[in-house]
Amino acid sequence: MCSNNLRSLLEPLGWEVRQVSLAQKVEADLKTALKSKDELATSCLRLVRAAIKNQEKDLRRPLTEEEEARALSSLAKQRRESIEQFAKGGRQDLVDRETAELAIIQGYLPAQLDEAGIARVLEEVFAQVAPQGMKDMGRVMKEAMAKLSGQADGKLVNQMVRQRLQSS
Repeated sequence: MCSNNLRSLLEPLGWEVRQVSLAQKVEADLKTALKSKDELATSCLRLVRAAIKNQEKDLRRPLTEEEEARALSSLAKQRRESIEQFAKGGRQDLVDRETAELAIIQGYLPAQLDEAGIARVLEEVFAQVAPQGMKDMGRVMKEAMAKLSGQADGKLVNQMVRQRLQSS
């Protein structure tokens, strides 16, 4: 990603400054992983590339940054669920592999909000929606996920909303 200073210097000279898409970054990193013979990174980046390409085929157009992030969030969620299941099954070798893949995938995702950041957004949502109890959880979640799209794990947001609604 180019800084604004670099952009302001190059554009008047007729140079086109392009932002590198996530798909292009994954492709470049995949080449690097292949050259360095990093099997874990190679297989994980191939999965990431496939997820992005499959989404593009489904939509029949290039993905926006938000759609790319959503595709990666889905992969990350699958990894978290796999880690949980493998841990229950006592398969530490698979837990380690999935954890490493999750770390690679998260490297391409936008920064996730911590619980305090999510709580601030939920304060705004609760003020806006003014829920009367658990019956309004759907409305609260709809607004919260619209504001937190790609910035927070839906499961964590759900837990925080449920906890807050039950305590009020």
